[in-house]
Parts: sequence; structure tokens; C-alpha cells
Amino acid sequence: MYLNTPPRRTIRLTRRGRLVLIATGAVVAGTAVAVPLLSLDSEGEPDKPTALVIPEGWRAGQIYDAVDKALTLPPGSAKKSLAKANLKLPNDAEGNPEGYLFPATYPLAEKATPESLLSYMVDTANKKFNGAPIAAGAQRNSMNVYQAVTIASIVQAEAATKADMGKVARVVFNRLERGMPLQMDSTLNYALNRSTLRTTSDDTRIDNPYNSYMRMGLPPTPIDNPGEDAMRAAISPTPGDWLYFVTVKPGDTRFTADFAQHQRNVAEFNAQQKGGAGAQTKPAR
Repeated sequence: MYLNTPPRRTIRLTRRGRLVLIATGAVVAGTAVAVPLLSLDSEGEPDKPTALVIPEGWRAGQIYDAVDKALTLPPGSAKKSLAKANLKLPNDAEGNPEGYLFPATYPLAEKATPESLLSYMVDTANKKFNGAPIAAGAQRNSMNVYQAVTIASIVQAEAATKADMGKVARVVFNRLERGMPLQMDSTLNYALNRSTLRTTSDDTRIDNPYNSYMRMGLPPTPIDNPGEDAMRAAISPTPGDWLYFVTVKPGDTRFTADFAQHQRNVAEFNAQQKGGAGAQTKPAR
């Protein structure tokens, strides 16, 4: 499989700063936990958290914010620490840890620093990604591990359910193999530092290396930090000829190789949106 990745010199990294926390038992902003619940000490002051939970699919910017919050540091501290963290990243990453801040629960030692936490995350990713199953699976699909992580990050962002991950990965492979642009809204959202269900025609024309409507091949870096399920899907995609998919409504993601059928599915999605139902757009060209 030929992966036509844009030249590295054109890369302009983006950062998503939205932080999502779980506080007093209620999920804020509708996503998974970041910093665990705090208890109160005998004087009524909140105890420091003892662990940091990184959910699957968070972007590096969200993780930096969570580290700052957990360590009660000024905003931006974790991101600034990258220069001295000496993270063990693959050469393709060019110092950008996106994709390698592995989602897991990390203990917060008394002397924890941003450098130690970020190093722990990257070391965990390397252990997960460089082992025989992932490395061999990437090679079997004619790609390196970094490309597999990039595909997994798209799968993580695009798949509505774990069951859909293998099919989403297959759409990515099928489009790459046919020389089609990926046309994934998730890469546009990364470029524009946002998360939205709606993509406009103007959005698809932006000049950005993460614009997979205009650029061929994979984006220059992962677009989030994928978990193990997404990684497994990236190296073992479900067999199929699908080229398009759209989540018409929650629990109803439709995959097809027929563009006309896809257009009908998209029309149904748009009707659901007008009616107020939640869904997520997928490749529509």
C-alpha cells in the first residue's frame, strides 16, 4: 500500500485546548474522565489527585491541560516542558508526541512533573506499539508503526462504536489504495482546533496539511492519541469494499461502496440533523 504523506516541511501543528473533567460525579462536556474525583481532607480542603486518567482519543493539547490541572501548574506548563522532556519518539514524529501519549491511568507520585508524566505516557505507547502484534501487523499492511498509529487516530475519532472501528479502518485503506483523498471530517476538525458535526464547503478548501479533502494520503501526524482497540483495527481492518460511511443516527452507521447509496444515506443524515437528532458526518464526496 502506498501512503502519500505530505512533505514534512509543510507541517504546521495545531493544538486543541478543550479540557474535559469529571467533577463531583458529573461528566463535563460529555466525554470520559480526565482527572479523578477529589476527596476532602479533615480540614475541608480537597486532597491532591493520586492518578491521572487519559481517555482514548484525546488530543495532545487536552492532555497537556489535564497534566497542568493535576499538578496544579500554570496553564501551558506541560506543553513548555516538551523541550526538556527528552521523549523517546519515533523519528517520523519529529518531536511531536501526538499519537504517543497513550490513554491509560497514570499514578501521580508526590514528585511527579510534566516531564515524568509525559515520558511515562510515551514509554507506555512504545511498549504497546513496538511489540510483535502491532509492529508485525503494520509490516503486513506495508506501513510503518507511525503510519499505523496515524490510521488508528483517525479510526478513534471517526468510529461511532468499537464494532465500527474495523470497518472505518477498511475505508481508510480502500481509499488510500485507490488514490482517493480520505475526506475525513476529523482531520479538518484537528486542523481547525475544534470538534463539530458540521463541515462546510469552505472548510474543505482550507490550505492545511491536515485537510484530507484537498491533500492526498495520510495527515502528517496522528490527530489524537488512540487506544488499543483502534490500533488493532488499524492493523487488522475488517474485510470489505466500503469507500463511504455516515452515522445517520446514534447506533446506525452505514458503510457502502456505492456513491449513490451513500448520497441517500447522507440525505437521511441531514434530515435527522434538521430534526435535532445527533449524528456525525463521514466522507461525503
